[in-house]
Amino acid sequence: MLHKYNLHTYLFTCLPDIYQPWEARLRSKRSPFLVHPDGKQKMSPPPPPPPPPASPPSTDAPRYEQRIPTPEFASNALSSGDGMHSKQDLVAEVADQEAAAQLATFEQAPAYRIYRRRWLGLITLMLMNIMISWGWIAFAPVSESTRLFFRLEHVSSVNWLSTVILLSYICISPLAIYSLNRFGVRAALIFAAGFSVAGVWLRYVGARVNSSNGGHFVVVMLGQILIGFGQPFVLGAPAFYSDLWFTSKGRVTANALISLSNPLGAALGQLIDPFLVAQPGDIPNMLLYTAIITTVVTSPILAVQSRPPTPPCPSAAQEKLPFRSAIFKVAASLEFWLIFIMFSVLVGFFNASSSLLNQILEPYGYSESEAGIGGAILIVAGLLASAVVSPIIDRTHTFLLAIRIIVPVISICYIGLIFAPTGGSLGPPYAVLALLGATSFSLLPLSLEFVVEITHPVSPDITSTILWSGGQLLGAVFIISMTALAGSETENIRHALIFQAVISCIAAAAALCLGWGSRMAYVQAQRVAVDKAELM
Repeated sequence: MLHKYNLHTYLFTCLPDIYQPWEARLRSKRSPFLVHPDGKQKMSPPPPPPPPPASPPSTDAPRYEQRIPTPEFASNALSSGDGMHSKQDLVAEVADQEAAAQLATFEQAPAYRIYRRRWLGLITLMLMNIMISWGWIAFAPVSESTRLFFRLEHVSSVNWLSTVILLSYICISPLAIYSLNRFGVRAALIFAAGFSVAGVWLRYVGARVNSSNGGHFVVVMLGQILIGFGQPFVLGAPAFYSDLWFTSKGRVTANALISLSNPLGAALGQLIDPFLVAQPGDIPNMLLYTAIITTVVTSPILAVQSRPPTPPCPSAAQEKLPFRSAIFKVAASLEFWLIFIMFSVLVGFFNASSSLLNQILEPYGYSESEAGIGGAILIVAGLLASAVVSPIIDRTHTFLLAIRIIVPVISICYIGLIFAPTGGSLGPPYAVLALLGATSFSLLPLSLEFVVEITHPVSPDITSTILWSGGQLLGAVFIISMTALAGSETENIRHALIFQAVISCIAAAAALCLGWGSRMAYVQAQRVAVDKAELM
């Protein structure tokens, strides 16, 4: 319970506009001594002279000078005592109304938040991409051992184990787009896991049953097709997932981590499979190990959420275009098709080079293990370079400048690959592969995010899946055509590498046409602009 002096001090300090005028009225009725808040008794000052009678308000006076009537219950609390507001009171009331309006605006404004749980979905997508890519490349580093185990006449039949996955991607990609838009990332992961787990175990069964007579190659091929069916659900998800869970300052990095886990899986396959297959009879064991790892990796998918409870930024909260309108917008964009040509050609050649690297280097005297190390260098150098480039692009948003620098360097690398293996030394091909991996990996997430920026508000999974479909289709075409050009003789391999270099230069020309002349307005980062405009 407050002491009366403490209560007096509290009222005097916290409610001066009400308590002090009321106290002044009581001065004439109280004793000549008044207890002041400082605790000392002082003589109360003589009462002030009565104010002159208020003149009626002039109609010509400004509005804020007029004294307006107040409610009856408030008139006793004002020093004027005449039921009127003074200028000070009116200004204070207006300030209170403005503060209340600002508070209401703040409460109605959407709240943006970044959740830590986004990393669980990101890691799950990374692991799924790694294992699906490992399944795709599984037989390429040990192509000769695979041919001998399944008793195939030519190594081109082994190449079809990789090619069929690329073609399967194109067949199932419309379902992947629908699944991501309709059900979200979690449902897409469930579809991918179902196809992948079924595929890897079917491969093992095909190789293990009747293994003494070469197994069942057709069953293994069917398993590869199922793995290919699972690929578009995770390859089309990075841009879609980063758009939902990350801001403009982290989307390129998030996309890079997920997208580049796909070639990381290829690197693991290039590096590990030759050590698992010392002889043709080890093929079933290799498939068993990958099947077990794939099954374990898919276990966390049920804990992944499709979308955050609260969007991380304004562009993530913005409603995306309907599917039909989005397709029309993408089809009418010249810049999208230029990026589509560049992306499809370079991804196609990267897939072809990864699948045929063993056959490209072996005619020059390199072993399967040395070719596998070259493939691993290709991937590891790319991962390190992307770890540096992606955060820089996230901060600067210089998408177009980076594309104009990186794409010509990739074309130069494909030209260098014609001459690097001819000397028989490991240094030149490894150096070219390292530079090729660094530039290709840096370009991959950059291109995917740049397309989302220039086509916003088109849903990211639509543009990403279209780009990846082009890359997978041309990858299959390039594997078939380069296999036809290549042979056991080095001269035929040289023809395949020349073909690769010429087409990559055409892709570089398409990239350099981006933003040419008056088209610069069509290559602006629209999604970044939305975030900056609303958060300023």
